[in-house]
Amino acid sequence: MKVTSWSRGLSFSADGSGVVAHAGAVSLRMLADRVGLTAGLSSALTRRGFTAGHDRGRVLVDVAMMIAAGGESIADIDTLRHQDQVLGPVASPPTVWRALDELTPTRLRRLERARARARAHVWGLLPDGRPPAATVAGVCLDPRLVVLDVDATLVVAPSEKEGATGTRKKTFGFHPIGVWCDNTSELLAMTLRPGNAGSNTVSDHIDVLAAAIGQLPAQHRRRLLVRADGAGASHGLLDWLTGLDAKPGRHVEYSVGFAISETVRHAIGLVPAAAWQVAVDADGDVREHADVAALTGLLDQGLLAGWPAGMRVIVRREHPHPGAPLTLFEHRDGWRYQAFVTNTTVGQLAFLEARHRAHARVEDRIRHAKDTGLGRLPSCEYSINQAWLTCVTLAADLTAWLRLLALPEALKPCEPKALRYRLLHVPARLTRGSRQRRLLIPRSWPWAVAVLRTFTRVMAIPAPG
Repeated sequence: MKVTSWSRGLSFSADGSGVVAHAGAVSLRMLADRVGLTAGLSSALTRRGFTAGHDRGRVLVDVAMMIAAGGESIADIDTLRHQDQVLGPVASPPTVWRALDELTPTRLRRLERARARARAHVWGLLPDGRPPAATVAGVCLDPRLVVLDVDATLVVAPSEKEGATGTRKKTFGFHPIGVWCDNTSELLAMTLRPGNAGSNTVSDHIDVLAAAIGQLPAQHRRRLLVRADGAGASHGLLDWLTGLDAKPGRHVEYSVGFAISETVRHAIGLVPAAAWQVAVDADGDVREHADVAALTGLLDQGLLAGWPAGMRVIVRREHPHPGAPLTLFEHRDGWRYQAFVTNTTVGQLAFLEARHRAHARVEDRIRHAKDTGLGRLPSCEYSINQAWLTCVTLAADLTAWLRLLALPEALKPCEPKALRYRLLHVPARLTRGSRQRRLLIPRSWPWAVAVLRTFTRVMAIPAPG
């Protein structure tokens, strides 16, 4: 199929034949085919002695494509079924339900291995065969370093659903936890949890991080930085990360928020005035009225004895914003304090603190995920909602890979909604001639050139093997 542009007005038959409403979304399906994701999923979900009317790998890719284009329920798959002239046969909503219901834990593990193989192919197509370097304070980190951000978020359930419970914020729903790759914005792994699941549950953090690391190509697991907020400050998680760091050929760093306890407050009071260093902002410029200092040597050694060897405690202080909640200790001296721990042994304190604060980017990724399927879980059944979450990770993969491999500079900064308006929802006209099908993008579309360039780059991606 060719993709080009046309300049004349539309003239279609009464039944709308030839109209493709969300033509740009076809690029996501083509991308899944080109990088081997569709074939990998199909192979992973094949069952001996059972021939499905709709290939299950194709069904999941179509669901991911629908989610990336803004679909919020399984019934929204019908938006693709009416474009069969371009896409061919698309599964009906009942078939999608069955496909999601068939994703047992064993099949989900096979599916995750297929995702990992497709990711390895995508990363191999990037310059130097590695993902872009993560940036902090306007500076690129070690290009060999893969940065993983782990965080949990609340998803409100508007009705009774299996596993939905009251949350710590007095709402009702779920508390999924996920891991994002800061280098590429990929959602590597996500686990659905009841709404009352703890923010700092060690086993959940370890399980989702292990799944995320399993998604990385083997050669890119050697140098990792794991970042988390204060919910990750547990002995079990830091001990696990320290154990990974001790493995031959592995270098695993962590940067995790740390609670300001009475012992930490006492240590803050012992910091000499000259020991405070000026902090930097997200652009690497000096941040006024903000300082950082090392607390490790001032803390009670009994406190540090229970934590991994080599852990450093760093604190940041700044003048509070109007209305910011303050403790009595902070009211007393007029500063607001935040602490974190790391096992990184080199680097200026200001840079290490800025590197930790860059974890805040995960909040944007969570917002994007909620706008791409995470915000509305479609079923009353817990297992189907977990399967839906898997499709959300597939949609995040395809969007991230499209940005890495095909999007021109005019579209790369787009958030999900903007990408839909400019690319995925572009209308087109389907024509046939010379034994070819052509998608004609209107020349009047403001981003027509960028759309054509995206399709051209997708079609040029070499297949695996």
